[in-house]
Amino acid sequence: MVALAAACDSGGTDHAEPAAEPGRAKIVAALHDLISVDRLPGAQVVRTEHGKAWTATAGVGDLERGTPFQDNARVRIASNTKTFVATVMLQLAAEGKVELDAPVERYLPGVVHGPGIDGNRITIRNLLQHTSGIPEYAAEFGTTPKPGQIDTHDERIRWGRTDIAEVVRNALTAPADFEPGARWTYSNTNYALAGMVLEKITGFSIGAEITHRIIDRLGLPDTYYPDADEVDIRGPHPRGYARIDGKLVDYTEQNVTSAGAAGAMVSSGADLNRFLNALLGGELLPPAQLEEMKRTVPLGIEGQSASYGLGLLANPLSCGTVGWGHGGDIDGFETRGGATDDGRAVTVSVNQVPESGETTGHLNAIVDLALCAGS
Repeated sequence: MVALAAACDSGGTDHAEPAAEPGRAKIVAALHDLISVDRLPGAQVVRTEHGKAWTATAGVGDLERGTPFQDNARVRIASNTKTFVATVMLQLAAEGKVELDAPVERYLPGVVHGPGIDGNRITIRNLLQHTSGIPEYAAEFGTTPKPGQIDTHDERIRWGRTDIAEVVRNALTAPADFEPGARWTYSNTNYALAGMVLEKITGFSIGAEITHRIIDRLGLPDTYYPDADEVDIRGPHPRGYARIDGKLVDYTEQNVTSAGAAGAMVSSGADLNRFLNALLGGELLPPAQLEEMKRTVPLGIEGQSASYGLGLLANPLSCGTVGWGHGGDIDGFETRGGATDDGRAVTVSVNQVPESGETTGHLNAIVDLALCAGS
C-alpha cells in the first residue's frame, strides 16, 4: 500500500504498485480534486483490467470519524440496478419466456393504462430503453413532486416500505410524455414495470432472480438486493450524505423499496467491474441478446454524445472506443463507471450526490481517463 496523504491535503490511499498502472497518477489526482475542488466528502475509484484491480480513495467515508472509504466498500448503486434487471429480462428472452417487442399488456394485463398510455402499444423494449413515454414516478432531488410523483425525502418513504405497484398506479394517472418509440426520456417507472413483468413471468421476486441468475453465478461477494424492510447497508461501507434544506444530512440508512427494480441494489466497485466485464464478455447473455442490449438510441439531449440500449449506456471515450455501463444517484451516493469490450472496467463512487452537473462531469471524466489509460 502506498500512502498518498502527504501528496494531497484531503488524504487517501492507493492500493497499487507505484508504477503498475498506466495513467494511475492522473486518475488519483483527479479523484482528489473531487474533494478539494468539488467539496465532496469522499471518493473511491476501482479500476480493473483482465481481472486485476487496483483501488484508490480520497477524502473521508465518515465525516464524524474522519475515516476513509474501506476496501471493497459497499455503496448504494441506485440506477446501476437497471443493468442487472435488463440482463435478467434478456436471459428470459433467450429462454423464450418473454418477447422484447411484445406489448406489456401481454404480461401485465390491465396495468399499463392512463391518459395517452396504452399497454397494448408499449413494448418490453420500450420499457428497457426508456422510449415508452411513461411518466416518471419519483420527483428529482430538491424539486416539488408533480401529480402522480412521490417525494423521496418524505420521512415515511425514507423509513417505511413502499408499495411500488401503488406508486406505479399513481404515476400512470399523469399524461404520457410522448408516443411510444417517438423519443428517449429517462423514467424510473419503466423499470418499476419491468420488475413487475419479471416477477409475473418467473413467480419469484426481482431480488431473488438477480441473486440466482447473476450474483451467485458470478460470485459477487459484495452485491445484493436489499430485503423489503432493510434500512442499513450490510458489511463495510462509507456513510452517505445528502444536502436537504441547505444542511448536510447523514442519509446512509433508508428503506429503498421506493427505488425497487429501478435502483435498490448495493454493490462495490470491484463487483460492479466484474459484472460489467462478465456481461460484455458473454458470460451472462448469448450473443444475440447481448447485441440487442447494445442496440442504442440517441438521448436527444444537447451536448450529450451518449446513447442508450437496453439498460446500458454507450459513452464514446476520448481514446476512440466506447464505454458501456450505467451510473446511479440515490440520496447519499453517486456511482459512475463503465467497461470496454477488451476487458477494462472502472467504477467511481462518492458518498454525496453532487449538487451540480459540473461535478458529475468530473466523475465521468475520471471514468474516461481510467478506461483510456494505456490504450
